[in-house]
Amino acid sequence: MAEYETVDVCVKGRVQGVGFRATALRHAHLYGVKGWVSNAADGSVELLLQGSPDVIDQMVSWLHIGPEHALVELVDIQRSYTDKRYDFFEIR
Repeated sequence: MAEYETVDVCVKGRVQGVGFRATALRHAHLYGVKGWVSNAADGSVELLLQGSPDVIDQMVSWLHIGPEHALVELVDIQRSYTDKRYDFFEIR
């Protein structure tokens, strides 16, 4: 099993205007996930997550729930193949 992985995530549902990015930032810091979160033009939220498989799994589990006023309908996860390593997690 890989010690470090990168995944692209798209979260769909009522996920914009509900504090999703700010709450994702707090959870990423809590779990030790690196990367970024951004609102997409289609109303979804996109994330790039980097870290150990365990911390990625923790973050993805939270993404299925989201913040209090969100209604997550779909979490699509794709393995990403990038050589870039992020040093922190940020809102874009």
